[in-house]
Amino acid sequence: MKQPRSRLGVAAAVLGLLALAGCSYDATKVPTYEAPAAAEPSPASCETTDADLRSYAPSRDGGDAVKRIRDAGVLKVGVSGDTLLLGSRNPSTNEIEGFDIDIAQRIADELGVKLQKRVINAGDRIGLLQDREIDLVSRNMTINCTRWQEIAFSAEYYHAGQKVLLRSDLADTYQGPQDLAGVTVCAPSGTTSIDNIREEQPEAKAETALTHTGCLVKFQQGRVDAITGDDTVLAGLAAQDKLYAEVPPQEPFTDEPYGIGANIEDTDLVAFINAVLEEMRSDGSWQKSYDRWLRPDLQGVDPLPFQPAYGR
Repeated sequence: MKQPRSRLGVAAAVLGLLALAGCSYDATKVPTYEAPAAAEPSPASCETTDADLRSYAPSRDGGDAVKRIRDAGVLKVGVSGDTLLLGSRNPSTNEIEGFDIDIAQRIADELGVKLQKRVINAGDRIGLLQDREIDLVSRNMTINCTRWQEIAFSAEYYHAGQKVLLRSDLADTYQGPQDLAGVTVCAPSGTTSIDNIREEQPEAKAETALTHTGCLVKFQQGRVDAITGDDTVLAGLAAQDKLYAEVPPQEPFTDEPYGIGANIEDTDLVAFINAVLEEMRSDGSWQKSYDRWLRPDLQGVDPLPFQPAYGR
Protein backbone atom coordinates (compact mmCIF):
# COMPACT_ATOMS: atom_id res chain seq x y z
CA MET A 1 0.00 0.00 0.00
CA LYS A 2 1.39 3.42 -0.91
CA GLN A 3 1.59 5.99 1.88
CA PRO A 4 -0.26 9.31 1.61
CA ARG A 5 1.83 12.21 0.38
CA SER A 6 3.33 14.83 2.58
CA ARG A 7 1.79 18.21 1.46
CA LEU A 8 3.17 20.03 -1.60
CA GLY A 9 4.70 17.06 -3.41
CA VAL A 10 5.02 17.65 -7.12
CA ALA A 11 2.25 20.22 -7.52
CA ALA A 12 4.38 22.84 -9.22
CA ALA A 13 5.91 20.41 -11.68
CA VAL A 14 2.60 18.93 -12.74
CA LEU A 15 0.94 22.31 -13.05
CA GLY A 16 3.80 23.36 -15.28
CA LEU A 17 2.97 20.48 -17.64
CA LEU A 18 0.18 21.91 -17.81
CA ALA A 19 -22.60 17.73 -15.90
CA LEU A 20 -26.20 15.42 -15.14
CA ALA A 21 -27.49 14.10 -18.40
CA GLY A 22 -30.34 11.56 -18.66
CA CYS A 23 -33.72 13.30 -18.78
CA SER A 24 -35.39 12.20 -21.96
CA TYR A 25 -32.26 12.47 -24.10
CA ASP A 26 -31.82 9.23 -26.01
CA ALA A 27 -28.89 7.81 -27.92
CA THR A 28 -27.55 4.38 -28.80
CA LYS A 29 -24.57 3.76 -26.56
CA VAL A 30 -21.97 1.04 -26.70
CA PRO A 31 -19.61 1.54 -23.76
CA THR A 32 -18.47 -1.55 -21.90
CA TYR A 33 -20.36 -0.58 -18.76
CA GLU A 34 -24.09 -0.47 -18.07
CA ALA A 35 -25.26 3.14 -17.97
CA PRO A 36 -27.36 4.14 -14.95
CA ALA A 37 -31.07 4.58 -15.40
CA ALA A 38 -32.13 7.93 -16.80
CA ALA A 39 -33.69 10.46 -14.47
CA GLU A 40 -37.28 11.46 -14.88
CA PRO A 41 -37.59 14.39 -17.32
CA SER A 42 -38.81 17.67 -15.96
CA PRO A 43 -42.23 18.56 -17.42
CA ALA A 44 -41.07 21.51 -19.52
CA SER A 45 -37.71 20.25 -20.75
CA CYS A 46 -36.32 17.93 -23.40
CA GLU A 47 -39.60 17.74 -25.27
CA THR A 48 -38.80 16.66 -28.82
CA THR A 49 -40.97 17.60 -31.76
CA ASP A 50 -40.77 16.67 -35.42
CA ALA A 51 -39.46 20.19 -36.05
CA ASP A 52 -36.61 19.57 -33.58
CA LEU A 53 -35.58 16.43 -35.42
CA ARG A 54 -35.70 18.13 -38.82
CA SER A 55 -33.74 21.15 -37.58
CA TYR A 56 -30.81 19.13 -36.27
CA ALA A 57 -30.68 16.31 -38.83
CA PRO A 58 -27.31 16.16 -40.64
CA SER A 59 -27.09 18.64 -43.49
CA ARG A 60 -24.33 20.47 -45.34
CA ASP A 61 -26.77 22.98 -46.85
CA GLY A 62 -25.87 25.62 -44.30
CA GLY A 63 -27.73 28.81 -43.50
CA ASP A 64 -27.15 32.12 -41.76
CA ALA A 65 -24.74 30.78 -39.12
CA VAL A 66 -22.64 28.78 -41.56
CA LYS A 67 -22.51 31.75 -43.93
CA ARG A 68 -21.50 34.10 -41.11
CA ILE A 69 -18.59 31.88 -40.11
CA ARG A 70 -17.43 31.34 -43.68
CA ASP A 71 -17.57 35.05 -44.39
CA ALA A 72 -15.49 35.71 -41.27
CA GLY A 73 -13.02 33.01 -42.26
CA VAL A 74 -12.69 31.79 -38.70
CA LEU A 75 -14.52 29.40 -36.36
CA LYS A 76 -14.28 30.57 -32.74
CA VAL A 77 -14.42 27.59 -30.39
CA GLY A 78 -14.31 27.54 -26.60
CA VAL A 79 -11.99 24.78 -25.38
CA SER A 80 -10.17 23.61 -22.29
CA GLY A 81 -6.49 24.44 -21.98
CA ASP A 82 -5.65 22.14 -19.08
CA THR A 83 -7.70 18.95 -19.49
CA LEU A 84 -5.06 16.44 -20.52
CA LEU A 85 -6.29 14.05 -23.26
CA LEU A 86 -9.29 16.21 -24.16
CA GLY A 87 -7.88 19.73 -24.50
CA SER A 88 -4.56 20.85 -23.02
CA ARG A 89 -1.52 22.89 -23.96
CA ASN A 90 1.48 20.89 -25.14
CA PRO A 91 4.48 22.45 -23.34
CA SER A 92 6.81 21.50 -26.21
CA THR A 93 4.78 23.09 -29.01
CA ASN A 94 2.59 25.52 -27.03
CA GLU A 95 -0.37 24.15 -29.04
CA ILE A 96 -3.65 23.07 -27.42
CA GLU A 97 -4.39 19.48 -28.41
CA GLY A 98 -6.60 16.53 -27.52
CA PHE A 99 -9.71 14.58 -28.48
CA ASP A 100 -12.06 17.59 -28.28
CA ILE A 101 -9.59 19.67 -30.28
CA ASP A 102 -9.48 17.09 -33.07
CA ILE A 103 -13.25 17.34 -33.43
CA ALA A 104 -13.20 21.14 -33.44
CA GLN A 105 -10.43 21.14 -36.04
CA ARG A 106 -12.37 18.78 -38.31
CA ILE A 107 -15.45 21.03 -38.15
CA ALA A 108 -13.34 24.07 -39.05
CA ASP A 109 -11.68 22.18 -41.91
CA GLU A 110 -15.05 21.14 -43.34
CA LEU A 111 -16.28 24.73 -43.11
CA GLY A 112 -13.12 25.82 -44.92
CA VAL A 113 -12.08 28.29 -42.21
CA LYS A 114 -9.34 28.74 -39.62
CA LEU A 115 -9.89 27.32 -36.13
CA GLN A 116 -9.54 29.93 -33.37
CA LYS A 117 -9.32 28.26 -29.96
CA ARG A 118 -10.33 30.24 -26.90
CA VAL A 119 -9.52 28.72 -23.51
CA ILE A 120 -12.56 28.98 -21.25
CA ASN A 121 -13.72 27.60 -17.90
CA ALA A 122 -16.69 25.29 -17.55
CA GLY A 123 -18.77 28.05 -15.99
CA ASP A 124 -18.20 30.32 -19.01
CA ARG A 125 -19.54 27.98 -21.68
CA ILE A 126 -23.21 28.89 -21.93
CA GLY A 127 -22.82 32.64 -21.40
CA LEU A 128 -20.17 32.98 -24.10
CA LEU A 129 -22.36 31.10 -26.58
CA GLN A 130 -25.39 33.22 -25.75
CA ASP A 131 -23.37 36.44 -26.11
CA ARG A 132 -21.90 35.16 -29.42
CA GLU A 133 -18.37 35.70 -28.21
CA ILE A 134 -17.68 32.18 -29.48
CA ASP A 135 -19.39 30.06 -32.14
CA LEU A 136 -19.07 26.65 -30.48
CA VAL A 137 -17.97 24.87 -27.34
CA SER A 138 -15.91 21.70 -27.73
CA ARG A 139 -15.05 21.13 -24.08
CA ASN A 140 -16.34 17.81 -22.70
CA MET A 141 -19.80 19.39 -22.29
CA THR A 142 -22.60 17.11 -21.15
CA ILE A 143 -25.91 17.25 -22.99
CA ASN A 144 -28.71 17.70 -20.49
CA CYS A 145 -32.26 18.98 -20.46
CA THR A 146 -31.57 22.22 -18.60
CA ARG A 147 -28.85 23.24 -21.03
CA TRP A 148 -31.09 22.41 -23.99
CA GLN A 149 -33.28 25.32 -22.88
CA GLU A 150 -30.34 27.74 -23.19
CA ILE A 151 -28.21 26.48 -26.10
CA ALA A 152 -28.29 23.95 -28.94
CA PHE A 153 -26.31 20.72 -29.02
CA SER A 154 -24.90 18.47 -31.69
CA ALA A 155 -25.59 14.76 -31.55
CA GLU A 156 -23.62 12.91 -28.89
CA TYR A 157 -20.01 12.33 -29.94
CA TYR A 158 -18.73 10.58 -26.80
CA HIS A 159 -20.29 8.92 -23.77
CA ALA A 160 -18.54 9.39 -20.43
CA GLY A 161 -19.53 8.73 -16.83
CA GLN A 162 -18.70 10.37 -13.51
CA LYS A 163 -16.20 8.55 -11.30
CA VAL A 164 -13.80 9.35 -8.47
CA LEU A 165 -10.00 9.71 -8.35
CA LEU A 166 -8.48 9.11 -4.93
CA ARG A 167 -5.20 9.18 -3.09
CA SER A 168 -3.67 5.78 -3.79
CA ASP A 169 -3.91 4.55 -0.18
CA LEU A 170 -7.66 5.27 -0.16
CA ALA A 171 -8.15 3.76 -3.61
CA ASP A 172 -7.24 0.28 -2.37
CA THR A 173 -10.59 -0.18 -0.62
CA TYR A 174 -12.83 2.13 -2.65
CA GLN A 175 -16.05 0.50 -3.89
CA GLY A 176 -18.25 3.49 -4.70
CA PRO A 177 -19.53 6.89 -3.48
CA GLN A 178 -20.79 5.28 -0.28
CA ASP A 179 -17.13 5.12 0.82
CA LEU A 180 -16.70 8.90 0.61
CA ALA A 181 -18.26 9.75 3.97
CA GLY A 182 -15.89 12.20 5.67
CA VAL A 183 -13.63 12.37 2.59
CA THR A 184 -12.86 15.80 1.10
CA VAL A 185 -13.76 15.66 -2.60
CA CYS A 186 -13.00 18.39 -5.16
CA ALA A 187 -14.72 19.29 -8.42
CA PRO A 188 -14.79 22.46 -10.54
CA SER A 189 -17.39 25.13 -9.90
CA GLY A 190 -19.86 25.55 -12.77
CA THR A 191 -20.22 21.79 -13.27
CA THR A 192 -22.78 19.27 -12.07
CA SER A 193 -20.10 17.03 -10.54
CA ILE A 194 -20.27 18.54 -7.04
CA ASP A 195 -24.06 18.33 -6.96
CA ASN A 196 -23.88 14.72 -8.08
CA ILE A 197 -21.39 13.73 -5.38
CA ARG A 198 -23.43 15.48 -2.69
CA GLU A 199 -26.47 13.54 -3.81
CA GLU A 200 -24.60 10.23 -3.88
CA GLN A 201 -22.89 10.77 -0.51
CA PRO A 202 -24.20 13.70 1.59
CA GLU A 203 -21.49 13.09 4.19
CA ALA A 204 -18.66 13.78 1.73
CA LYS A 205 -16.88 17.11 2.27
CA ALA A 206 -17.33 18.84 -1.08
CA GLU A 207 -14.84 21.50 -2.18
CA THR A 208 -14.61 23.43 -5.45
CA ALA A 209 -11.84 24.85 -7.60
CA LEU A 210 -11.95 26.82 -10.83
CA THR A 211 -10.83 23.84 -12.92
CA HIS A 212 -9.92 20.19 -12.52
CA THR A 213 -6.26 21.24 -12.62
CA GLY A 214 -7.02 23.45 -9.63
CA CYS A 215 -8.44 20.39 -7.91
CA LEU A 216 -5.27 18.47 -8.76
CA VAL A 217 -3.14 21.16 -7.13
CA LYS A 218 -5.27 20.98 -3.98
CA PHE A 219 -4.97 17.19 -4.10
CA GLN A 220 -1.18 17.40 -4.33
CA GLN A 221 -1.07 19.92 -1.50
CA GLY A 222 -2.99 17.52 0.73
CA ARG A 223 -6.00 19.82 0.97
CA VAL A 224 -8.39 17.31 -0.62
CA ASP A 225 -8.36 13.53 -0.65
CA ALA A 226 -10.25 12.90 -3.88
CA ILE A 227 -11.38 14.49 -7.14
CA THR A 228 -14.59 13.70 -8.96
CA GLY A 229 -15.52 14.23 -12.60
CA ASP A 230 -15.93 12.46 -15.91
CA ASP A 231 -13.79 9.37 -16.36
CA THR A 232 -12.12 11.00 -19.37
CA VAL A 233 -10.98 13.96 -17.26
CA LEU A 234 -9.85 11.82 -14.33
CA ALA A 235 -7.78 9.63 -16.66
CA GLY A 236 -5.88 12.75 -17.70
CA LEU A 237 -5.31 13.79 -14.07
CA ALA A 238 -4.06 10.33 -13.11
CA ALA A 239 -1.68 10.38 -16.09
CA GLN A 240 -0.13 13.55 -14.64
CA ASP A 241 0.39 12.10 -11.16
CA LYS A 242 1.17 8.40 -11.41
CA LEU A 243 2.71 8.27 -7.93
CA TYR A 244 -0.25 9.24 -5.73
CA ALA A 245 -3.39 9.57 -7.86
CA GLU A 246 -5.46 6.56 -8.83
CA VAL A 247 -8.83 5.92 -10.45
CA PRO A 248 -9.74 2.50 -9.02
CA PRO A 249 -12.07 0.12 -10.89
CA GLN A 250 -15.61 1.38 -10.35
CA GLU A 251 -18.95 1.82 -12.03
CA PRO A 252 -19.85 5.35 -13.14
CA PHE A 253 -22.68 6.87 -11.13
CA THR A 254 -23.89 9.31 -13.80
CA ASP A 255 -24.47 9.33 -17.54
CA GLU A 256 -22.44 12.00 -19.39
CA PRO A 257 -23.16 12.24 -23.15
CA TYR A 258 -20.88 14.86 -24.72
CA GLY A 259 -22.14 17.24 -27.39
CA ILE A 260 -20.78 20.27 -29.23
CA GLY A 261 -22.55 23.37 -27.87
CA ALA A 262 -23.82 26.20 -30.11
CA ASN A 263 -26.04 29.26 -29.85
CA ILE A 264 -29.66 28.16 -29.62
CA GLU A 265 -30.53 29.96 -32.88
CA ASP A 266 -27.76 28.35 -34.96
CA THR A 267 -29.61 25.20 -35.95
CA ASP A 268 -28.08 25.20 -39.43
CA LEU A 269 -24.60 25.12 -37.88
CA VAL A 270 -25.61 22.23 -35.62
CA ALA A 271 -26.98 20.33 -38.63
CA PHE A 272 -23.64 20.91 -40.38
CA ILE A 273 -21.72 19.63 -37.33
CA ASN A 274 -23.92 16.54 -37.21
CA ALA A 275 -23.02 15.82 -40.83
CA VAL A 276 -19.32 16.16 -39.95
CA LEU A 277 -19.69 13.83 -36.96
CA GLU A 278 -21.39 11.26 -39.20
CA GLU A 279 -18.41 11.40 -41.54
CA MET A 280 -15.94 11.06 -38.68
CA ARG A 281 -17.74 7.94 -37.52
CA SER A 282 -17.77 6.40 -40.99
CA ASP A 283 -14.28 7.33 -42.21
CA GLY A 284 -12.44 6.10 -39.11
CA SER A 285 -11.16 9.50 -37.96
CA TRP A 286 -13.24 9.40 -34.75
CA GLN A 287 -11.69 6.04 -33.87
CA LYS A 288 -8.20 7.24 -34.77
CA SER A 289 -8.54 10.24 -32.45
CA TYR A 290 -9.94 8.10 -29.63
CA ASP A 291 -7.11 5.58 -30.01
CA ARG A 292 -4.54 8.36 -29.82
CA TRP A 293 -5.86 10.38 -26.92
CA LEU A 294 -8.18 8.33 -24.69
CA ARG A 295 -7.60 4.60 -25.15
CA PRO A 296 -4.13 4.43 -23.52
CA ASP A 297 -5.29 5.95 -20.21
CA LEU A 298 -8.97 4.98 -19.85
CA GLN A 299 -9.37 1.77 -17.88
CA GLY A 300 -12.36 -0.52 -18.33
CA VAL A 301 -14.02 1.64 -21.00
CA ASP A 302 -13.67 0.91 -24.70
CA PRO A 303 -16.53 2.63 -26.51
CA LEU A 304 -17.15 2.62 -30.22
CA PRO A 305 -18.51 5.63 -32.15
CA PHE A 306 -22.12 6.14 -31.18
CA GLN A 307 -25.15 6.07 -33.41
CA PRO A 308 -26.57 9.59 -33.30
CA ALA A 309 -29.85 10.89 -31.95
CA TYR A 310 -30.96 14.33 -33.16
CA GLY A 311 -33.07 16.90 -31.41
CA ARG A 312 -33.60 17.23 -27.69
